[in-house]
Amino acid sequence: MKQQREEGIQINKYISNSGFCSRREADKLVEQARVTINEELVILSARVFPGDVVAIDGEKIKSKQRPIYMALNKPVGITSTTDLSDRTNIISFINHPKRIFPVGRLDKDSEGLILLTNDGDIVNKILRAGNNNEKEYVVSVDKELTSEVIRQMAAGVKILGERTKPCYIKQEGSRKFRIILKQGLNRQIRRMCAEFDYKVKTLKRIRIMHIVLGTLPTGKWRYLTPAEIDKLEEQLSNAKG
Repeated sequence: MKQQREEGIQINKYISNSGFCSRREADKLVEQARVTINEELVILSARVFPGDVVAIDGEKIKSKQRPIYMALNKPVGITSTTDLSDRTNIISFINHPKRIFPVGRLDKDSEGLILLTNDGDIVNKILRAGNNNEKEYVVSVDKELTSEVIRQMAAGVKILGERTKPCYIKQEGSRKFRIILKQGLNRQIRRMCAEFDYKVKTLKRIRIMHIVLGTLPTGKWRYLTPAEIDKLEEQLSNAKG
């Protein structure tokens, strides 16, 4: 029973996914006792399960295709593009039966966590720098790091005609560091390193916001959990698109 409750979709999300109205407006409809599931009035915490009939003011609504949210551990050599003419494109690599697309990019020569979805509403909200969504990476370079280089990269580096935002960097070895960014300039980490005459040897993204790569094997993907999706929607609810 516990597993069944977790797999259900919350009523306001179900109504929003149908295109009837926004989640906030759906909440108001529930509070006004205008929403039923299987002809019974519901409360805000109600969840919808396969086969349930949801109605507003007695009129049945149909849910659109359920949104897909996936996490892939992208290998080096796969390109974050939907262009099927590119033999290394990420869509053919995953070969999912539904139409999906990557949320942002991860360089062909980089590896690690990338999200894919069919929900266009969340893409700009995740990627927009002004929303300060964190992305965490582990990076190795071609020669020994110095504390001064780490300090300067953390303070901001001028690349592409602008200075990068201050960020968290922690040295984890003589040639390895962890970095957390809240922006995503083109090949930002590689360009930052190049400013100090370092060449990136390996670059792996291990986290996007609260979603972590964990033990997901290279080249494998998984669906986001209901808890991850709920938290994602909560964090993006007031974000600018």
